[in-house]
Amino acid sequence: MDVQMVTADADGFTCNAYLALGEQTTLVDAGAMAGVEDVIQAQTDTLDSVVLTHQHGDHVSELDSVLSTFDADCYAYNDHPSRTHEVADEDEIQVGDELCEVVYTPGHADDHISLVGEQSLFSGDVVVYNDGAFDDGSFGRTDYPGQSRERLIESIKALLNRMPSVEAMYAGHGDVYKGDVQTVIERALERATRYEPKYPDE
Repeated sequence: MDVQMVTADADGFTCNAYLALGEQTTLVDAGAMAGVEDVIQAQTDTLDSVVLTHQHGDHVSELDSVLSTFDADCYAYNDHPSRTHEVADEDEIQVGDELCEVVYTPGHADDHISLVGEQSLFSGDVVVYNDGAFDDGSFGRTDYPGQSRERLIESIKALLNRMPSVEAMYAGHGDVYKGDVQTVIERALERATRYEPKYPDE
Protein backbone atom coordinates (compact mmCIF):
# COMPACT_ATOMS: atom_id res chain seq x y z
CA MET A 1 0.00 0.00 0.00
CA ASP A 2 1.22 3.49 -0.86
CA VAL A 3 1.35 5.50 2.40
CA GLN A 4 2.77 9.01 2.51
CA MET A 5 3.50 11.10 5.60
CA VAL A 6 2.01 14.49 4.74
CA THR A 7 3.32 16.37 7.79
CA ALA A 8 6.99 15.50 7.26
CA ASP A 9 7.96 19.13 6.52
CA ALA A 10 6.22 20.67 9.54
CA ASP A 11 8.09 23.43 11.36
CA GLY A 12 6.13 23.13 14.61
CA PHE A 13 4.88 20.28 16.77
CA THR A 14 2.47 17.93 15.04
CA CYS A 15 1.67 14.28 14.84
CA ASN A 16 2.54 12.22 11.80
CA ALA A 17 -0.46 12.37 9.48
CA TYR A 18 -0.57 9.61 6.86
CA LEU A 19 -2.18 9.62 3.44
CA ALA A 20 -3.03 6.08 2.32
CA LEU A 21 -3.67 6.05 -1.41
CA GLY A 22 -5.71 3.38 -3.10
CA GLU A 23 -9.22 1.97 -3.17
CA GLN A 24 -10.34 4.27 -0.34
CA THR A 25 -7.96 7.22 -0.21
CA THR A 26 -7.70 7.87 3.52
CA LEU A 27 -5.97 10.35 5.80
CA VAL A 28 -5.09 8.89 9.19
CA ASP A 29 -5.08 11.93 11.51
CA ALA A 30 -5.02 15.49 10.24
CA GLY A 31 -2.11 16.82 12.27
CA ALA A 32 -1.32 20.38 13.26
CA MET A 33 0.70 21.56 10.25
CA ALA A 34 -0.77 24.59 8.52
CA GLY A 35 -1.16 23.90 4.81
CA VAL A 36 -1.40 20.12 5.13
CA GLU A 37 -4.35 20.20 2.74
CA ASP A 38 -2.04 21.56 0.03
CA VAL A 39 0.37 18.66 0.56
CA ILE A 40 -2.55 16.25 0.20
CA GLN A 41 -3.79 18.00 -2.95
CA ALA A 42 -0.35 17.62 -4.52
CA GLN A 43 -0.78 13.84 -4.28
CA THR A 44 -4.47 13.24 -4.90
CA ASP A 45 -7.52 15.02 -6.27
CA THR A 46 -9.87 13.18 -3.98
CA LEU A 47 -9.89 12.23 -0.32
CA ASP A 48 -12.55 9.71 0.68
CA SER A 49 -12.12 9.68 4.43
CA VAL A 50 -10.25 10.93 7.48
CA VAL A 51 -9.79 8.56 10.43
CA LEU A 52 -8.79 9.98 13.80
CA THR A 53 -6.74 7.79 16.12
CA HIS A 54 -7.63 10.22 18.92
CA GLN A 55 -8.47 13.88 19.38
CA HIS A 56 -5.41 15.47 20.96
CA GLY A 57 -4.64 18.83 19.36
CA ASP A 58 -1.57 17.67 17.48
CA HIS A 59 -3.78 15.13 15.69
CA VAL A 60 -6.86 17.23 14.89
CA SER A 61 -5.90 20.92 14.71
CA GLU A 62 -6.00 20.97 10.90
CA LEU A 63 -9.03 18.69 10.54
CA ASP A 64 -11.41 21.51 9.60
CA SER A 65 -8.99 22.78 6.95
CA VAL A 66 -8.75 19.32 5.42
CA LEU A 67 -12.51 18.78 5.45
CA SER A 68 -13.19 22.21 3.97
CA THR A 69 -10.91 21.30 1.06
CA PHE A 70 -12.12 17.75 0.48
CA ASP A 71 -15.60 16.22 0.63
CA ALA A 72 -14.44 13.44 2.95
CA ASP A 73 -16.12 11.37 5.64
CA CYS A 74 -14.71 11.61 9.15
CA TYR A 75 -14.38 8.54 11.39
CA ALA A 76 -13.79 8.96 15.13
CA TYR A 77 -14.37 7.07 18.37
CA ASN A 78 -15.59 10.04 20.41
CA ASP A 79 -17.99 12.74 19.32
CA HIS A 80 -16.59 15.56 17.18
CA PRO A 81 -18.49 18.30 15.28
CA SER A 82 -17.08 16.99 12.00
CA ARG A 83 -17.58 13.28 12.68
CA THR A 84 -19.78 11.51 10.13
CA HIS A 85 -19.14 7.94 11.33
CA GLU A 86 -18.75 6.67 14.89
CA VAL A 87 -16.29 3.81 15.24
CA ALA A 88 -16.07 1.11 17.89
CA ASP A 89 -13.78 -1.74 18.81
CA GLU A 90 -13.80 -4.53 16.19
CA ASP A 91 -15.27 -2.32 13.45
CA GLU A 92 -13.63 -2.53 10.04
CA ILE A 93 -12.54 0.50 8.01
CA GLN A 94 -11.05 0.54 4.54
CA VAL A 95 -7.75 2.47 4.65
CA GLY A 96 -6.21 2.84 1.22
CA ASP A 97 -6.01 -0.70 -0.14
CA GLU A 98 -6.27 -2.47 3.22
CA LEU A 99 -9.29 -3.41 5.27
CA CYS A 100 -8.32 -2.53 8.84
CA GLU A 101 -9.79 -3.65 12.13
CA VAL A 102 -10.38 -1.00 14.79
CA VAL A 103 -8.72 -1.89 18.09
CA TYR A 104 -9.74 0.31 21.02
CA THR A 105 -6.46 1.25 22.73
CA PRO A 106 -7.03 3.78 25.55
CA GLY A 107 -4.47 4.90 28.11
CA HIS A 108 -2.74 7.75 26.29
CA ALA A 109 -6.22 9.07 25.44
CA ASP A 110 -9.67 7.80 26.38
CA ASP A 111 -10.78 7.77 22.74
CA HIS A 112 -7.64 6.20 21.27
CA ILE A 113 -7.96 3.60 18.52
CA SER A 114 -5.42 1.75 16.42
CA LEU A 115 -5.99 0.37 12.93
CA VAL A 116 -4.72 -3.12 12.11
CA GLY A 117 -4.56 -4.36 8.53
CA GLU A 118 -3.02 -7.45 6.99
CA GLN A 119 0.26 -5.66 6.35
CA SER A 120 0.03 -2.31 8.14
CA LEU A 121 -0.52 -0.97 11.64
CA PHE A 122 -1.57 2.63 12.25
CA SER A 123 -0.79 2.82 15.95
CA GLY A 124 -1.38 6.49 16.75
CA ASP A 125 0.38 7.23 20.03
CA VAL A 126 -0.17 3.95 21.86
CA VAL A 127 3.07 2.47 20.46
CA VAL A 128 5.80 4.19 18.46
CA TYR A 129 9.13 3.05 17.08
CA ASN A 130 11.25 5.92 18.42
CA ASP A 131 10.32 9.16 20.13
CA GLY A 132 13.28 10.61 21.98
CA ALA A 133 12.62 8.51 25.08
CA PHE A 134 13.35 5.07 23.64
CA ASP A 135 14.53 3.63 20.33
CA ASP A 136 13.27 0.37 18.82
CA GLY A 137 9.99 0.36 20.73
CA SER A 138 8.35 3.04 22.84
CA PHE A 139 4.88 3.86 24.17
CA GLY A 140 2.61 6.87 24.52
CA ARG A 141 3.08 9.10 27.54
CA THR A 142 0.67 8.63 30.43
CA ASP A 143 1.72 11.30 32.93
CA TYR A 144 -0.90 13.95 32.12
CA PRO A 145 -4.32 14.15 33.81
CA GLY A 146 -6.79 11.65 32.41
CA GLN A 147 -4.09 9.29 31.18
CA SER A 148 -3.36 5.84 32.60
CA ARG A 149 -0.27 3.63 32.32
CA GLU A 150 -2.34 0.62 33.42
CA ARG A 151 -4.88 1.10 30.63
CA LEU A 152 -2.10 1.70 28.11
CA ILE A 153 -0.42 -1.58 29.07
CA GLU A 154 -3.68 -3.47 28.59
CA SER A 155 -4.13 -1.74 25.23
CA ILE A 156 -0.68 -2.81 24.05
CA LYS A 157 -1.46 -6.38 25.07
CA ALA A 158 -4.76 -6.25 23.19
CA LEU A 159 -2.97 -4.95 20.13
CA LEU A 160 -0.49 -7.83 20.24
CA ASN A 161 -3.27 -10.37 20.63
CA ARG A 162 -5.22 -9.08 17.63
CA MET A 163 -2.43 -8.22 15.24
CA PRO A 164 -1.24 -10.46 12.42
CA SER A 165 2.37 -10.38 11.23
CA VAL A 166 2.20 -6.85 9.85
CA GLU A 167 5.16 -5.46 7.94
CA ALA A 168 4.89 -1.74 8.65
CA MET A 169 4.03 0.45 11.64
CA TYR A 170 2.85 3.99 11.00
CA ALA A 171 2.96 5.69 14.40
CA GLY A 172 1.81 9.12 15.48
CA HIS A 173 5.36 10.26 16.26
CA GLY A 174 8.87 9.22 15.33
CA ASP A 175 9.85 7.21 12.30
CA VAL A 176 7.87 4.76 10.21
CA TYR A 177 9.09 1.25 10.96
CA LYS A 178 9.19 -1.61 8.47
CA GLY A 179 10.24 -5.04 9.63
CA ASP A 180 9.42 -7.16 12.68
CA VAL A 181 6.68 -4.97 14.12
CA GLN A 182 5.60 -7.49 16.76
CA THR A 183 9.05 -7.48 18.37
CA VAL A 184 9.04 -3.67 18.50
CA ILE A 185 5.66 -3.69 20.24
CA GLU A 186 6.76 -6.38 22.68
CA ARG A 187 9.77 -4.22 23.56
CA ALA A 188 7.48 -1.22 24.10
CA LEU A 189 5.28 -3.32 26.39
CA GLU A 190 8.26 -4.45 28.46
CA ARG A 191 9.38 -0.86 28.90
CA ALA A 192 5.89 0.34 29.79
CA THR A 193 5.50 -2.35 32.47
CA ARG A 194 8.54 -1.07 34.34
CA TYR A 195 6.32 1.82 35.50
CA GLU A 196 9.26 4.18 35.36
CA PRO A 197 8.78 7.80 34.22
CA LYS A 198 9.04 7.96 30.46
CA TYR A 199 10.68 11.39 30.62
CA PRO A 200 12.41 11.41 34.06
CA ASP A 201 13.98 14.86 33.55
CA GLU A 202 10.65 16.65 33.09
